[in-house]
Amino acid sequence: MAEIQSVDTKEISALREVLRGQMLVAGDPEYDEARRVWNGAIDRRPALIVRCANVADVQQAVAFATRHGLPIAVRGGGHSVAGFSTCDAGVVIDLGLMRSVFVDADARVARAQAGATGADFDRATQQHGLATTLGVVSTTGIAGLTLGGGIGWLMRKHGLACDNLLSAELVTADGCLATASATENPELFWALKGGGGNFGIITSFEYQLHPVGPMVYGGSVAFAREHRRAVLESYRELARKAPDELTAYAAMTSAPDGSPVAAIAACYAGDPADGARLLDPTKAAVGEPLLDNLGPLTYSERQSRMDASYPPGEYHYWRSCFLDDLTDEVIDILIERASNIQAPPVLELIVEQLGGAIAAGDGAFAHRDANFDVLIAANWTNPADHDRCVAWARDTAAALGPYSRGGYANYEPDAEGAYVSGAYGDRLARLGAVKAQHDPTNVFRLNQNIPPS
Repeated sequence: MAEIQSVDTKEISALREVLRGQMLVAGDPEYDEARRVWNGAIDRRPALIVRCANVADVQQAVAFATRHGLPIAVRGGGHSVAGFSTCDAGVVIDLGLMRSVFVDADARVARAQAGATGADFDRATQQHGLATTLGVVSTTGIAGLTLGGGIGWLMRKHGLACDNLLSAELVTADGCLATASATENPELFWALKGGGGNFGIITSFEYQLHPVGPMVYGGSVAFAREHRRAVLESYRELARKAPDELTAYAAMTSAPDGSPVAAIAACYAGDPADGARLLDPTKAAVGEPLLDNLGPLTYSERQSRMDASYPPGEYHYWRSCFLDDLTDEVIDILIERASNIQAPPVLELIVEQLGGAIAAGDGAFAHRDANFDVLIAANWTNPADHDRCVAWARDTAAALGPYSRGGYANYEPDAEGAYVSGAYGDRLARLGAVKAQHDPTNVFRLNQNIPPS
């Protein structure tokens, strides 16, 4: 807390007075709860937590932090695996009170405040049979998800979350309010579509919506560990012939009882009967499943079905590898690395199917022609497991390295170096120019940071 001690207490009191929301400091009754984030491995003590009620609060908090040289962390849903939504001895600008979602069903457009979660968004849009791509865990905040790209169940049919962005309102490093769209600040708008939180604090997003649901076909089917190769090979064949309506994942993970399993999870965003005809042969090609809940379900249920597997407070360290193909050599590596999977902890290898509409999108997201992404997810609850879980994830990423072209920014664990160049690829120079224009002193640096060029 040394940095904040140099700030006149009268200035802190003055900030508290002008806020419509709430300001917390160490010692306040709600401080410890407010500083916690989803990833339990992240334990930091901000000097101030500003829980903003409106855009003016965000501007006041940015002005205070920059005036006193304090680092700024921005919290939307707080799901940042790397812990970018908090900091030590700085100012956390918490948008969690700003969660409204407004839907224009006729125009198929939604405007959502930046503190909204996927569940908030789906609750509002599904009333009208509309949706857009927003992750696979409904407790995730829409802000960080969208700014990093936004992988989700609708991405092959309707593009990434960032591809559905129509405009964004943001507070810039100088405390001003700006709008970015295809016609207003278009270069900034391009950068927001995959460039992360480098350019300002987004206070609201406007999204294109699509007719989806309420019923889709999806769920998961799991097989015993000895079927791993058959699952991956069948999944590969499914992915190669799949229409854009289907997004499917393959996972080497653990069942609820801790036993290792191989699974396929899917969402077919079309006629549920067509989804069944597409997925049933894949199940039959593998063998007798241990668990099978594939079937018709509401889109909102598909969005929330994985929530319980990623509760707040667990420890996480993730890595990511984009792949051109799921080759035999890659399958061999996945099976070998999965041999260490035995809960607890939960060590997961999740192959995410890309392609489809993703390839046609524009924006800073750099890996549009990749066909798969492998999420390497180490999840644990016992602090004593930290070192071996992190080592497993890093060693797995290294084994896949010769076949990988970089990682997904929202999964990568660090803010600098190879992770950044791998996430942004050939977009990095252009992003650096946008950063230099809108944040030349790198005020917004607690992220997958892009230095001003």
